Amino acid sequence: MHKGRLKGADFLTLTPLTGADLEALLEEAIRLKSDGEKGYKPLAGKVIGLVFEKPSTRTRVSFEVAIHRLGGQVLALTDRDLQLGRGETVEDTARVLSRYLDGLVVRTFGQDRLEALRAASTVPVINALTDQSHPCQALADMITILEYKGTLQGLKLAYIGDGNNVAHSLMRACTKLGLDIVVATPSGHEPDADVVAECGPYAEYSGGSLTLTDSPEEAAAGADVIYTDVWVSMGQPESQAETLEHFEEFRVDGKLVSLASEDVMVMHCLPAHRGEEISAEVIDGSHSAVWDQAENRLHAQVALLGAIFG
Repeated sequence: MHKGRLKGADFLTLTPLTGADLEALLEEAIRLKSDGEKGYKPLAGKVIGLVFEKPSTRTRVSFEVAIHRLGGQVLALTDRDLQLGRGETVEDTARVLSRYLDGLVVRTFGQDRLEALRAASTVPVINALTDQSHPCQALADMITILEYKGTLQGLKLAYIGDGNNVAHSLMRACTKLGLDIVVATPSGHEPDADVVAECGPYAEYSGGSLTLTDSPEEAAAGADVIYTDVWVSMGQPESQAETLEHFEEFRVDGKLVSLASEDVMVMHCLPAHRGEEISAEVIDGSHSAVWDQAENRLHAQVALLGAIFG
């Protein structure tokens, strides 16, 4: 990684990072996971604010534990604790919090909301999820694949489901790191066109590829990794019944997994709706990497926080 590229920087998407930057961050996460932090305390004396306008299990717990392990303290704030965008503007909230805190980890709705907060903040801002991207999840995903497969270059990852924030960040990560990602979605649920266009040059440079399809079977055929997510993202207005109708053929079950490579790993960023986007037999089966993937949220965030505040 270019020395100091992330030091003191914001982390809003994977866009500013090169494939080499990501590789170095993944390697550091795996090293710290293996060796332990061993007195590594880059957050000693620092207080990091967790601003969560959306509820969370893995993101909040993994960030809190990572911050404590690195010697820092946490101030957790939900939408009930703040006046973000209501009595007070997002920008004014950011200006005030910057005077008290050393960094902000933000889980919110629109990416523009995060950008507005970042623009007014004088401390680093980390994206803990927006409706458009989930870069910390993608870091944990790449760590997990690297641990299982020993490499990333040339692997085929099939993402099956909704073209949502998780899909966007996976597309960026895969095309920067040389994977072939196939995104299978129902018509009308494709990933954002601007993210698709953004990933084209990344794939050309890394040797990876990005393919869009409406066939989950095409995506799963020969895949080294099958990845899915919930069909209704948090806060989306579409009714559950309508979504189920659109996605019935996109369930990751034993039949779909049988089309993939013999040693395929199955991933899900959780929470999972068993029997909807993924069957219980698959998430609990021998191909599932879901629980290691969830653990790696912690290790990804330890490496990321160390790079920004170290």
